[in-house]
This record gives sequence, C-alpha cells and structure tokens, in this order.
Amino acid sequence: MSSNYSGSFFASIAIFLLLSTHIYVKEVHAAGECGKTPISNAALSLSACLGAVQNVRAKVSPACCSRVSVLLRNSPKCLCAVFLSPLVKQAGINPAIAITIPKRCNIRNRPAGKKCGKYTLP
Repeated sequence: MSSNYSGSFFASIAIFLLLSTHIYVKEVHAAGECGKTPISNAALSLSACLGAVQNVRAKVSPACCSRVSVLLRNSPKCLCAVFLSPLVKQAGINPAIAITIPKRCNIRNRPAGKKCGKYTLP
C-alpha cells in the first residue's frame, strides 16, 4: 500500500467515524438550513464524497454526485451549511475543495457564483 493511499484510507475512516459518532448526539430539531434534518445527518448522507473532498483532482463518484444533486435541488443552503459545519472542519475537510464538488459533478443547476461563507461556489 503506498503511503499516499494509506493516508487517504485512514483519513476516510477517521472522517466516517467522526461523522457517524455525531449521529448519536442529541440534536435540536428546530428548522435550520437543513430543515428538521440535523446537519450531522446531512453530512453523513454525503459520505460517498469522502474521496472527493480530500483532493480537488480526485474523481467524484456517481453516488456522491447523485446525493449532492438531490441536496442542491431540495436545499442548497443545507449543502453549504454541511460544507462549512464545525463537524466537517473537525474531520479535516477543506471547504474550498468540498464546494468544488457540484461543478466537478457537472450539475447544471448549481448556484453559480453564490457565496458559501467566505468561499464562492464554482
């Protein structure tokens, strides 16, 4: 196993474990950016994107593109909230790479030029 591959593999496992453990944390069920869905659950639904958030040149899986497309269609503010959440930052995900996923998936109706915190969606 190459050191780059093993580093990515272990980073992916760490991110998955971090995201999955937050499911058990009691969440406030007020309507927020993701409606009544806790951001941790929305983030976990994007677990297929773990490889794509580590490297801007990594191929984005069809499963990731599908989930991002659905989230963008149903709640574009939720996707931004997930990418900029403390949970995602704790997992070591770079928001500047994460917000490139809609463009890398060739999602046609992505919010072009829209701000996501201090980052601009591509």
